[in-house]
Parts: sequence; C-alpha cells; structure tokens
Amino acid sequence: MTTDPSTQFFWITSRAAGTTAMILASATVGFGLVMSGRLAKGPNAGRRTIHEVLSLSVMIAITIHGLSLLGDTYLRPSLIDVTIPFASSHRTPATAAGIVAGWSLIALGLSYYVRDRIGIQRWRVIHRFTLLAWIGALVHTFAEGTDAGSTWFVALIAITALPALVALALRVADCFGRRSAAAGQPLARSGA
Repeated sequence: MTTDPSTQFFWITSRAAGTTAMILASATVGFGLVMSGRLAKGPNAGRRTIHEVLSLSVMIAITIHGLSLLGDTYLRPSLIDVTIPFASSHRTPATAAGIVAGWSLIALGLSYYVRDRIGIQRWRVIHRFTLLAWIGALVHTFAEGTDAGSTWFVALIAITALPALVALALRVADCFGRRSAAAGQPLARSGA
C-alpha cells in the first residue's frame, strides 16, 4: 500500500510542530525554574536571552502546530476549531486543553515584554501560571497526540519533561525549606 505524502503534509507538519512545541516548552519551563531558583549561580543576563529565545521558539512551534491543521484533508478543521476552546468536535476536551495551553503559553511568554508596565512583582506571580499551561500542554499531548501510545514518543517527552519536573521539585523543596527555616526563627519584637 502506497501513501501519497502530499495528502498528509499538513498533518505531518502539525505533528512535528506539536512535538517540537512540547519539547521546547519543557526546556523553557525547566530553564526558567533553574534561573528563578537558587539552582543557577552567577549573572542571569545570558540565561535570560536563552530563556527568551526558547520561549519565542515555543510560540512559533505552537502557531505552526495549530495553523498547519487548517490544511489537513482528514480533519478539515476551521480557524475557529483550532483557536477557540471547545469549538472542535474532534476529541473536544483534549483539543480544548491544547488550545487553552497554547494561548496561555503564548500570552505568558509575551507578558515578559510588558512586565515593566504591569510591575515586576505582579508579572512574577502571573508568570508562575506557565507551569499550569505546560501541564495542560502535556495533557493535550498524551490525550490527543497521534503518537501518544508510541514508546519512542513517550520516551522523548519523558526525557525532555523530566528535567523540568526535577527542577520544579527542587524549587518547591527550596521554598518549603525557606518557609520552615523562617517559621523556626523567633519573632522580632516591635518597639515595646
């Protein structure tokens, strides 16, 4: 049986871009966690540039992933189907999770460029939601991804997501350690 690759070009492109987006998102999240915690030593200037490039790459891959589906002759989705959560009738919850995660990763990534306007502290709080968007992307990947049951795919996503999960665990442990240490300190007396 022969298959004409031209009929599957958009599906293959979307698949590749989705996989690339997930790998890059895991790298970006892991790198961001290392940068923001006590795991990295020294100045952050070069690391910020790397984090920014990774983040922009995620946004490009997400855009290609969604828009290339518009040419898929099997699914035949509309622009609304690939941009609005719950609009598509194809695996609606998984598709919606991907759309919400995609828009969230794009918005949270772009928030970096308005952090001075919204305030650095507020931006840091907002930016923490990137973890939820990334987890939503993982849900989409395994609930809808064509390759989700393939050993090679599961291994690839695990290998790229595991460092981010380890960095998250270390970050949470560090936060709890600092809170525990602060809780053990005697309270300072106020002017009495």
